[in-house]
Amino acid sequence: MPHILIVEDEAAIADTLIFALQSEGFTTTWLSLAEQALAEQQRSPADLLILDVGLPDISGFEACKRLRRFSEVPVIFLTARSEEIDRVVGLEIGADDYVVKPFSPREVAARVKAILKRVLPREPLAATAAGPFQLDRERVQIHYHGQLLNLTRHEFRLLQTLLAQPQRVFSREQLLDGLGVALEAGYERNIDSHIKSLRAKLRLVAAAAEPIQTHRGLGYSYSPSHS
Repeated sequence: MPHILIVEDEAAIADTLIFALQSEGFTTTWLSLAEQALAEQQRSPADLLILDVGLPDISGFEACKRLRRFSEVPVIFLTARSEEIDRVVGLEIGADDYVVKPFSPREVAARVKAILKRVLPREPLAATAAGPFQLDRERVQIHYHGQLLNLTRHEFRLLQTLLAQPQRVFSREQLLDGLGVALEAGYERNIDSHIKSLRAKLRLVAAAAEPIQTHRGLGYSYSPSHS
């Protein structure tokens, strides 16, 4: 079963999370310091981190920034702050979801299941081709015109979603759902930032091509004829 690393300095909160997650069949490890968690994730990677923002040594935001230097493991933030700007900042630096205290441990467990359902492969999948793109789901890699793209996990999921249905126009909400980010997180407009970064990486390979098309007021699509 997937293993969850809980990084929370309040023992009572950690205990409720451990009980809820283990009741759903997950295994868990609990640490109270961010530095310990970063070292543990390098030594024995978990499948998902539940990361408190207000930790005693460094903030959860800073810990997530450091984590993203070596891992794309899914992250759920726990925080006492509910302002939208905090949620957006947390998601921009690489989190997958954001839960405000006080919360229902069962809800957190449900969010963990939903995220892992999207990011963990159910079975080994072979590489598939979509025009000049070569998608390898098992290795989480995409080649474009024979060159490996250096993608973040969010960029990989976005491009994977678009490639799966050429010409289909996906709304920001649909693309957000494909990332495994909660729709209420106030993150829809940040899809544009991910698309901008993704386009820049594609242009490094084929400067004149424009495989990702913008549909004003609607969303984005993959156009094989512009690849």
